[in-house]
Amino acid sequence: MAIQFQGRRLSVFRLLIVLLVIAGLVAGSLALWFRAKDRAAAAGSDQWFGAYVDSTSTPFYDIGGAVAQGERVVLGFIVADPDEACAPSWGGFYSMDEAADTFDLDRKVARVKDSGGEVVISTGGLLNDELASACQDEGKITSAYKSLLERYESTTLDLDIEADDLTNVAGGKRRAAAVAQLQQQIQVEVWLTLPAATFGLAPEGLAEVNRMLDAGVDLAGVNLMTMNFGQTRQEGDSMAQASIQAAESARGQLSAAYREHGQQLGEQSLWRKIGVTPMIGQNDLLGEVFDLQDAKDLNDFVKEKGLGRVSFWSANRDYSCGDNFPDPTRVSNNCSGVTQEDRQFAKLLSDGLGHGADSAPAPEAAPSPEPAPVETAITDDPATSPYPIWNESAAYVEGDRTVWRKNVYEAKWWTQGTAPDAPAAEGQPSPWQLVGPVLPGDKPAPVVTAPKGLYPGWAADAVYTKGDRVLFEGRVMQAKWWNSAQSPQAALEGAAESPWDVLDNATVQKLIQEQGTKEQEPKKQEKGQESATPSASASASK
Repeated sequence: MAIQFQGRRLSVFRLLIVLLVIAGLVAGSLALWFRAKDRAAAAGSDQWFGAYVDSTSTPFYDIGGAVAQGERVVLGFIVADPDEACAPSWGGFYSMDEAADTFDLDRKVARVKDSGGEVVISTGGLLNDELASACQDEGKITSAYKSLLERYESTTLDLDIEADDLTNVAGGKRRAAAVAQLQQQIQVEVWLTLPAATFGLAPEGLAEVNRMLDAGVDLAGVNLMTMNFGQTRQEGDSMAQASIQAAESARGQLSAAYREHGQQLGEQSLWRKIGVTPMIGQNDLLGEVFDLQDAKDLNDFVKEKGLGRVSFWSANRDYSCGDNFPDPTRVSNNCSGVTQEDRQFAKLLSDGLGHGADSAPAPEAAPSPEPAPVETAITDDPATSPYPIWNESAAYVEGDRTVWRKNVYEAKWWTQGTAPDAPAAEGQPSPWQLVGPVLPGDKPAPVVTAPKGLYPGWAADAVYTKGDRVLFEGRVMQAKWWNSAQSPQAALEGAAESPWDVLDNATVQKLIQEQGTKEQEPKKQEKGQESATPSASASASK
């Protein structure tokens, strides 16, 4: 059969071929356009690396000294204050102000930013309650998140939802609504960190993702906790292989979740919305060890697929345990349990990952005909310094802090005469640890003075032996050795040769509290005896 035209005949078969060719060209063009759009969308979000830091674990971690230019560090964990559900606290122990006073967190964060790094604030974690689980007021939850980001000048919020927080549906809905409100108020990148197995996210984790999407939250991505796989890891598979399987499974889950919410994401965009966070070294489950080869293999996978994020738990543990730790199969907060160099997991997992525009090397300045300016002296002002200014003649013991040239330093061990910023001799460590810069608004910490009667006052005609304590100008002084007629004044001025030590604020505060407790005990006993007397009399009269 043929279609008749004036002087020409066009067969239906030929027409179908032409239409199929046109359809193929259109489909191919659309596919190319979609792939190009997918590539552009993926390129619009940077890959980043940032290790978790257990901020409240002791010894307190040197955050600023461990972050390279352009990297991020994830500070965990902010949880609900046990006494005030809508107030954020670090680990349930410290308010933001207390964290600044106790372990100089604000100063450490400032040092991270000065080095070109960024901080990520992580809420939740395995222990305690995430803010939305405890606080019933969505507005207060939003305000708490916002106050954290503003305090630490962060643009990234990490919601680490696990354990009871993950099964708290009402809390999850409050959290999603609060985060949606937050994104309407400020620009913030939101990552959802969830437990994962080789099959991907558990139903509870997927439900948390859907709650966020239902509320209209723009998720930067879902960060998978690729650790403690248990029976889901096949026999013979490495921890890296299990982590890769978890990521591939979660990619399919996220693709379906976004489709259900009317969003079609391309392959590269999906990978950009996935992060992986292994637990380096010995995991909580016996027999699960994420070793250095696993780190290399996972890093290769991340670069191949273009995952958006790599973290690990935790920077505190990125060290070898050493000979003094007899059982490497026991999980430690301060070492990995595998033989490694210091911070080697961080080097392996971050290798080759882009860290954003901030990490690009600055262009070299054009040579100037003008001579370089002479460095001017930096003068420290005691009135705006949070700690005493370094004194060349003073002796410092481990933990002592001092200000020198607008920075705060902490003594690693006993030292005298070595300036905190003095270059260390080759192969010799410095006795000082840089904490961070002096901050705007800093002022000297108030001195805790002891009440009269806590110890006897110093007397010029008395003889003192090692360990004796006296009061001098409201300060508690302790004798370092036998002495007589030697005023503690020199110790107050930092003289190392003085036979007296000045007890620090924390020690004096503890002594005052202990004294108060002792004074209360006799009163309680007297009260108990008084209440017992009438009972005894009553019994006798019956």
